[in-house]
Amino acid sequence: MNTKRVLIIGGPGTGKSTLITALEEKGHVCFHEISREVTAAAQKKGIEQLFLTQPLLFSELLLKGRIQQFKDAEALKNSFAFYDRGIPDVAAYMDYTGDEYPDMFRDACKEHLYDVAFMLAPWKEIYEQDNERYESFEQAETIQKYLTTAYESYGYQLIDVPFGTVSERVSFILNTLNTHE
Repeated sequence: MNTKRVLIIGGPGTGKSTLITALEEKGHVCFHEISREVTAAAQKKGIEQLFLTQPLLFSELLLKGRIQQFKDAEALKNSFAFYDRGIPDVAAYMDYTGDEYPDMFRDACKEHLYDVAFMLAPWKEIYEQDNERYESFEQAETIQKYLTTAYESYGYQLIDVPFGTVSERVSFILNTLNTHE
């Protein structure tokens, strides 16, 4: 059985991690967002926002971690593996900041293709800033545009997840996957 790699993507604060946790609670294999781990590790070393101070290093660490998550699904025997963000997110954020990055970022996006991508739109009512999420809601909306552009440039047909309760959103994702198998 080939495990289908399913992305849950969207700008900051759109509810991705909450949905990933809910899917995991239903027994699905889920790969969690790693940017918080990278940010927290840098903060322990006295770097408040690694993404802002050393965006290329931060992005290289994310790219490495996301490639590993992608490879980790190869050994799975499950129908689906869900990801809180994917490899193209790294390039999208670099495009957002206007920073240059090596071709290996684009190459990784082309070499590691996910099967399905669900897009969560910015949702002001649930948006919260915290120690790792420093962007304003307006910045989150701009990042969303860069994410859409990046994923579409790699050939993804994004499936928009409607606003609703966590349960409604999880049901939408699972029903959509079961309909398209």
